[in-house]
Amino acid sequence: MIPLSRRQLLKAGLAGGLAATLTGCSLLPRKTGTLPDQYTGAIGLPDGGFGVGAIDRHGHLLWQSPMASRGHSGCNRPGNQEVVFFERRPGRSFYVINAGTGARKHHIRAEAGEHFVGHGVFSPDGRWLYATGSRYEEGEGIVTVYDAENGYRRTNTFDLNGIGPHQLTLHADGDTLVIGLGGILTHPDYDRIKLNLPSMEPALILMNRKNGEIVGRFRPAHHHQSARHVDVSAGGKIYVAYQYQGPLHEMPPLLARVENGQLREYRFDDDTQAGLANYIASVIAHPENDLVAAASPVGGTAIVFEGASGKLVSKAGIPDCAGIQALAGGDFLISSGRGKLVRLGRDNRPLELASLPVYWDHHLV
Repeated sequence: MIPLSRRQLLKAGLAGGLAATLTGCSLLPRKTGTLPDQYTGAIGLPDGGFGVGAIDRHGHLLWQSPMASRGHSGCNRPGNQEVVFFERRPGRSFYVINAGTGARKHHIRAEAGEHFVGHGVFSPDGRWLYATGSRYEEGEGIVTVYDAENGYRRTNTFDLNGIGPHQLTLHADGDTLVIGLGGILTHPDYDRIKLNLPSMEPALILMNRKNGEIVGRFRPAHHHQSARHVDVSAGGKIYVAYQYQGPLHEMPPLLARVENGQLREYRFDDDTQAGLANYIASVIAHPENDLVAAASPVGGTAIVFEGASGKLVSKAGIPDCAGIQALAGGDFLISSGRGKLVRLGRDNRPLELASLPVYWDHHLV
């Protein structure tokens, strides 16, 4: 992503509007047949500060709410006009914001010796918020649980028995958390330097959200395949995306899904693998079909492939692409740190829908 020192938030709209339908993020898969009222994301402010901003579906700025530091991702609270946004790893807090007005309702700080890593997800009824985090002195990955009906009071902590969790989402069964465990040890005092590359143990973890029991742990083929981002299809297929920590020229698989009790890894042709630059920033399974999209801001490449066969069906060069949303009708929306919104789907050419002077920082809710 483009460094935030270069970003400005400007009040501007999309010429002609955005004729596309987006799903939410970090919730159960849903139909994409209705237009949401707004999209929310972390932003850089004109004065060099940080915040969360919202636009309507025509691109008009609705509100902005300040944050103490750079944000990363968020999630909408089901059945409630609240959106939660997390500071970027290593994050010290998250913010609960009125999704209609931008007014801050709560500012929840991590406990001493812990930090957040940028992602969270709600239970289907909207009461419980689950957030990935780390006890950084011990190097222990955790999931923390908050009661949204009681001022986001922390109620529980689940150990992951591993290092470096990142994204989590909820399986279609409503009870299983799907968690990408990167395996990389970092410390806030060392500017995210990777401290344990020779001994990494990444994994895709399945956890019972009610009692914290780990019900599945799947390890990539190579210990340098850092499992970071995850998604679940409408049919319950679990996908995971890697960020490879070995030499760039090795080009191992960067995407996988759970099949028959193990990870089935996808590898594409050499040109596509090179374009992904050993780094996937988002993976999304479309709720209406078998297509899956992934994006690499490092390589400036977005792809769409068939989940069942692994066949590559579309590829596009989009500089600094990172965010993905599913569009009604079967295609995907790809966003970039340079303000681009691009439509990409099966066997079609990429279509630029907009070029915005509003630069969202990775994930869009």
